[in-house]
Amino acid sequence: MAGEWIDTTVGEIAPFSYGKGLPERERKQTGSVPVYGSNGIVGFHDSALTGGPTIVIGRKGTVGAVHYSPIPCWPIDTTFFVSDSDRSLVRYSYYLLKSLGLENMNADSAVPGLNRDAAHARIVLIPRDKAEQRAIAHILGTLDDKIELNRKQSETLEAMARALFKAWFVDFEPVRAKMEGRWQRGQSLPGLPAHLYDLFPDRLVDSELGEIPEGWRVFAFGDVAQQGKGVVNPGNSPQDLFTHYSLPAFDSAHCPSIEPGHAIKSNKTPVPDGAVLVSKLNPHIPRVWHVGTAGPNAVCSTEFIVWAPKAPANSAFLYCLASSPEFSGAMHQLVTGTSNSHQRVKPDQLREIRVFAATENAIEAFSEWVRSPLEKILQNRQQSRTLAQLRDALLPRLISGELRIADAEKPMEKFSQ
Repeated sequence: MAGEWIDTTVGEIAPFSYGKGLPERERKQTGSVPVYGSNGIVGFHDSALTGGPTIVIGRKGTVGAVHYSPIPCWPIDTTFFVSDSDRSLVRYSYYLLKSLGLENMNADSAVPGLNRDAAHARIVLIPRDKAEQRAIAHILGTLDDKIELNRKQSETLEAMARALFKAWFVDFEPVRAKMEGRWQRGQSLPGLPAHLYDLFPDRLVDSELGEIPEGWRVFAFGDVAQQGKGVVNPGNSPQDLFTHYSLPAFDSAHCPSIEPGHAIKSNKTPVPDGAVLVSKLNPHIPRVWHVGTAGPNAVCSTEFIVWAPKAPANSAFLYCLASSPEFSGAMHQLVTGTSNSHQRVKPDQLREIRVFAATENAIEAFSEWVRSPLEKILQNRQQSRTLAQLRDALLPRLISGELRIADAEKPMEKFSQ
């Protein structure tokens, strides 16, 4: 498919409408309609401003940022939006707008803002045939849809693993189920297969954490985690590439950046395979990174503390513990520093956090139980990185007409199943 391409303007193909104010106090957060600001989803509501798939463009704040909502949504007054009932054409316009660098069209340096008339006047080259526009949107959209599917699957798997950790080691649900007669020998319950029946006692006793299962003990974080140490100065190897686990990389996409040594300006901590990174900075914003395969020359910000699991725990167990609300709450109680933006905890303090009770056999059983779903999350993350790299490579070439549809479909074949 390679038809005629024509010049037009943004205003002709995707005219911008103004978003509408919706103060936070007026939003119905129990609703399912996403509310978009210039930097993405900022909440939810029970009714939509748009009637179909929508492109949201940052007008104030995060100027020129382009977001896509596959469902009706509410773009607020810091945004423009483009909406149409034809999903494939809206999505083509989304990728077209993504390619234009609208973030560079800031009309006012004092009060950042995107001028609608200036954006509308941008001349763009597009296929005359809408079928070709749809084909371009389909190729790029297939990649984004797979990334989103991976995200949702990983979110579900992680929620299940965290819920199971809380049930076993904080709420002691298996013990309570036995005490109340809800779990009988030979019976399987959700998250409790019959062969684990003897792993749990049928009585609770008092402890420093309150009631815990009889025969279990309260563990400190340091009982299941060993701090990784060492110092690496990437600047000493300026041409080598490093896999850099930084706070900005975590916050943006949980994806480490690949950087040459000369671009990394300070000492870092080496990151081994299977590590769990816990941010010591501002623990009211939990940042816990399950690394998996770390990558070549892996290093992290010294704002992360590197932890390796101690047997019988594995990295999946350690991640579930360190990302639990109980652990985060305990960290928050240990901060030093008066400024909310510069509060920290010390590694020695983390070692002494005691928020769960267990036996070594229970830790070992849980570690094996959650190994597979946590590995699947890591696999999804790696695949999504590859998909995003492919999408980012294809987008400018498809949108400009440099790459034919048939040629773009070839690298897609391995993701078609």
